[in-house]
Amino acid sequence: MRIRVIANIIGLGVLCAAATMQARQAERPMPPAWPYAQPQLAPGIVPPQAPAPRTPQVTTPATPAPGAPPPALLQAEGSKLQFTQQQVGNSYGPADWFPDEHPPMPDIVAHGKPNVARACGLCHLPNGRGRPENAPLQGLPHDYIIQQLRDFTQGVRHSADPRKANTLEMENIAKTLTPEEIEQAANYFSAIKVPQYIRVVETDTVPTMNVQGEIYFPTPDGNKEPIGVRIIETPEDAAQTRLRSPKSGFIAYAPVGSIKRGETLATTGGGTKTIPCSTCHGPELKGVGPIPNLAGRSPSYLARQMYDIKIGTRNGPMAALMKPIVEKLTDSDIVDLIAYVSSLKP
Repeated sequence: MRIRVIANIIGLGVLCAAATMQARQAERPMPPAWPYAQPQLAPGIVPPQAPAPRTPQVTTPATPAPGAPPPALLQAEGSKLQFTQQQVGNSYGPADWFPDEHPPMPDIVAHGKPNVARACGLCHLPNGRGRPENAPLQGLPHDYIIQQLRDFTQGVRHSADPRKANTLEMENIAKTLTPEEIEQAANYFSAIKVPQYIRVVETDTVPTMNVQGEIYFPTPDGNKEPIGVRIIETPEDAAQTRLRSPKSGFIAYAPVGSIKRGETLATTGGGTKTIPCSTCHGPELKGVGPIPNLAGRSPSYLARQMYDIKIGTRNGPMAALMKPIVEKLTDSDIVDLIAYVSSLKP
């Protein structure tokens, strides 16, 4: 009888905790959907938390049928190598199109931990440049990378849009890493220079988009729509992006006048609204010590971080420093700032 009572009390406590968490989630605001490549929701709607993607398991390739043609070999523009589609998306050894253009990859970057954690190089690409749906790691300060992995491990870095599941996947991956693996990854990515891969284009209209893998791809019908208060980041070359080529860049469509407005806000602080970005991020926003460089980074990624910090789902020591900086910024301010920052030379 006592065991049953205790079990009931524990069960009630778990239910209460879950209800409290859901209530808090429902109370908090939602960010605009565009940085997260999600459909825009009606005001007041907070969707449930999407589960983290399942960790792929290593399987034995199926034996080809007799007489079947070999898998097609693909080639990224400018690369001398060829890979099959399966190799391009291999969770534990993804294709490296340009292995001579970055330092030797640590094993955790090249292969991850089979059946436990996917290779860093799959999502963030072998040179760490990343894509709009995740973080660009190349050139980030060593200590900053380590702190962010600690924040993921401690469960204090989450997405302000609960539909974005890969943030939870990063938390799960970080929890599997040893201190040595974290150090190796930080040393590797911080040593790679950031190339210019974002082209900001100011416009009143933008192609209508389909979202695939949390990346915007223009619809084939050629239709357009007003850009509104958004920045839409889309591949320069859709085919090369699908091949995960680190040399294929992105167009960032931004509202007309946003770069100039963003420059004014970034350099002056807009009165009492915020402070000049260079106060912490240094001249030309190229970083100082453990403070990250912002110039030329993915606008989708930068906007997500600003909203995650502003809404309070991204915490940790460095996020705490940014909280008062972003709390007074409007959606238009954030679009303008990001348009300007992403247009800068890295």
